[in-house]
Amino acid sequence: MASNMRIKWHGHSCFEFIDSENSVIIDPHDGKSIGIKPPISSANIVLISHDRFDHNAQRIIKNEHAVLFGETGIHEINGLEVEGLPSYLDECNGSGRGPNTIYKFKMDGITICHCGDLGDIPSDEVLDALKNVDIIFVPAGEVFTIPIPKLERFLSEIDPKIIVPMHYRVGGLTIPLRTLDDFLKNVSDDMILYVGNEVELISDDVCEFMGLWVFDR
Repeated sequence: MASNMRIKWHGHSCFEFIDSENSVIIDPHDGKSIGIKPPISSANIVLISHDRFDHNAQRIIKNEHAVLFGETGIHEINGLEVEGLPSYLDECNGSGRGPNTIYKFKMDGITICHCGDLGDIPSDEVLDALKNVDIIFVPAGEVFTIPIPKLERFLSEIDPKIIVPMHYRVGGLTIPLRTLDDFLKNVSDDMILYVGNEVELISDDVCEFMGLWVFDR
């Protein structure tokens, strides 16, 4: 039987994934430090891709929760298998800004990948591990993250079914990122789906809604 999950955007790079067993929130911010509303969540699993103030505010999550803080390898948390894959925040193997962890997990039959503040195309081994994921969340604001031309090459290498941009300039944000326009200009309009703040997704529907999803908050 097909099951369903919910995906909610809390602004910036913070997304929450909810099914009947778990609520997973990735890269929580505190809101006020970056000029937008804080996340409101009681997730029981928190994943943090790297140690920067706009991604590591686990203290705002309301209830008790397990945390993976930039950890690579395979981890099982409350029955959910999470894989952390190594990458960097810059184009010089981390010597400028340090390491970044890409998180991959499967929820209700849907394979999800959140790239944190990916700064460069990762290794061939990581690319192989990411091939054909269902939904990938990628930074698209260029400043502090991967340049758009390299991001496009990265996505073509792994060929995800659904692409979700994050970490770009929105109203109120005090971090000087680029808007989403540069990333969208090479995407045909019929491939862009504006999904609002929250979606409920049945695993059987992934192929039906392939393309690029833009969330709103």
